[in-house]
Amino acid sequence: METVAAEIPGPLIAAGGIVIALVLAICLAALWSARRAGLRAAETAQAQAVDLQSAVGALRQTQSETTGRIQAMAELLSGKQAELNQALSERLDGMSHRLSQSVGDATKNTHENLKSLHERLAVLDAAQQNISELSGQVTTLANILANKQSRGAFGQGRMEAIVSDNLPPGSFAFQFTLKSGGRPDCIIRLPNDAPPLVVDAKFPLEAYNALKAAASPEELKAAQVQFRNDVARHIRDIAEKYLIPGETHDTAFMFVPSESVFAEIHERFDEVVQRAYRTRVVIVSPSLLLLSIQVIQQVLRDHRLREQAHVIQDEVRLMMVDVERLDERVRRLAGHFGMVEKDIEQVLISSEKIAKRGRGIESVGVGVAPAQPATKLLESDLFEAKSDST
Repeated sequence: METVAAEIPGPLIAAGGIVIALVLAICLAALWSARRAGLRAAETAQAQAVDLQSAVGALRQTQSETTGRIQAMAELLSGKQAELNQALSERLDGMSHRLSQSVGDATKNTHENLKSLHERLAVLDAAQQNISELSGQVTTLANILANKQSRGAFGQGRMEAIVSDNLPPGSFAFQFTLKSGGRPDCIIRLPNDAPPLVVDAKFPLEAYNALKAAASPEELKAAQVQFRNDVARHIRDIAEKYLIPGETHDTAFMFVPSESVFAEIHERFDEVVQRAYRTRVVIVSPSLLLLSIQVIQQVLRDHRLREQAHVIQDEVRLMMVDVERLDERVRRLAGHFGMVEKDIEQVLISSEKIAKRGRGIESVGVGVAPAQPATKLLESDLFEAKSDST
């Protein structure tokens, strides 16, 4: 060995040491680089682990916040549902109270209107009964005495019998005292506030009896003159006493108690009849007085019928007002029922929305990512809940 070493030159040995030193340096450098790379990889892995832990913590925090928001939303919805149920119950109670009150008022008003209608129908029945009684009256000629030429108070009694038997009570008066002091035998009250018609029955029968009892032409002529003068005087007295403007009618009746006397006057004393017409005094016999009374009776009956017709028209008009008022109240009641129906429809819509939201809450999963952010979902639900409550 020593021989071999001695044979190797010194520079070659130095070169070999340098090479070995270089190899060792290269190995050390490689080891150092590998160590630094391992340290860097460890740092990178540690940083990734820290980032992963941060991400997991953030995810857990987000999940916790999501769970808290879902619980808050559920509590809020429960509170809103309780408030809505309470408001709905109060509103239904109020509507039930108003509806019962409205129905009670409508029933009361209906009973009152029906009672008023029954009362007015009773008045109409009474008026119809009066009309039937007035229409069913039959004129008779009872208590009319037979024709006689002379009798003391024959004219007065016959005139009163004709008037009282054919006119209703209250439409005439016997021995009525006028404002001027005159007392006609009879006045007949006319309708429409017209002045009464005067009937005088004091006919001069003595002159007529003398006329019939004349035995010679001279006596007959004298009796005719006397009869003419008595009748003319009596016509003048009637016109002066009983034709009072504004108090009595402008025409008066002079009653002749016998048809034969009436025929005698119109046959032999035409100038007396003409004078009576000029003074507006009408000479009437029993038959003509009866005919005139029947005409007056028809006029009075027509007047009473018109009065009853006015009563019927007034009652029918009042009844129509009650019917219109009843129709208005029924329409108002129908409007109340329509409002109740509309409120019930809105209640059904609200209950359907509540059920829909309840089903949506049941379908929400805790670990499933929501289709939209939780904050946005909460705000939209709150907005819908607010719009439903309004």
